[in-house]
Amino acid sequence: VMTDRMGGFMTRLAKMPKSLRSWEAYSTLKSKLENFEVTLPLLEYLSKPSIKPRHWTELMEITGSQFRIDGDFRLETLLGLNLDKYGEDVEELTDGADKQLAIEAKIKEISERWAVEKFVFQDWKARRIPVLRATGAIIEELEESQLQCQTMLTMRHVKPFRTEVQALLTRLSDATDTLEQWLKVQQLWCSLESVFTGGDIAKQMPVQAKKFNKVDKEWAKVMAKSASDVLVLTCCEDENLREFLPPSFVELEGCQKALDGYLEKKREMFPRFYFVSNPVLLQILSQGSDPQMI
Repeated sequence: VMTDRMGGFMTRLAKMPKSLRSWEAYSTLKSKLENFEVTLPLLEYLSKPSIKPRHWTELMEITGSQFRIDGDFRLETLLGLNLDKYGEDVEELTDGADKQLAIEAKIKEISERWAVEKFVFQDWKARRIPVLRATGAIIEELEESQLQCQTMLTMRHVKPFRTEVQALLTRLSDATDTLEQWLKVQQLWCSLESVFTGGDIAKQMPVQAKKFNKVDKEWAKVMAKSASDVLVLTCCEDENLREFLPPSFVELEGCQKALDGYLEKKREMFPRFYFVSNPVLLQILSQGSDPQMI
């Protein structure tokens, strides 16, 4: 409405007789209308939803003035700031506000996404111990969200949200690290579980079997807890899980190396085993007490 009325005033000014243009009143009116023509778009920029209290504070600094932005905030206040003198600065301020609004929306989107993202679990064989499955997509999404946070941190207008974005990035990065280590432990546990929970090999490697059984008991508890939590960030931020993973990985890796050494000795004793894969060889050796099965 104001833009239309302003256009009408300028049209009427242009249609005034030439004889009036030398009058001081005409010059004064023309100057006021031209200044307001510059001010009007700035008022529109300042009325956008992206303008927050911090931007009004910045506008005070630009114009060297003080005003209240509470319920007594009026158009008259802005008109008294002579905004036409600070056109470029006001445009830069409002442009920055738009970009900050976009950053704020992206932070909200990422935060809301990871507040509901869930893991999928399935029972391991007949033991009914939950294990992670289909984690590839989750890892990709975590990496994508981290990249988005890193991109935002390079933006000039991220300043009001820098601490929040950095905290979110750290949280996602820590979750990724935990998940990657979690999957390494799970891979080792799954490959060793059938070897050390019974059968002839476990009897021939009692030290490693004892170490594995210790990890196995804790693994069952940790995975049951995670399966009840389900949420990705909640699971990955669980202190018990984070404390459990590093030493368990060391123990299981030690069991795996001992098992590799055990298989190598069997191959040296019977060279035909070199033509057999580890899983098949393990299956053969686990049936050592059953010649017919071998």
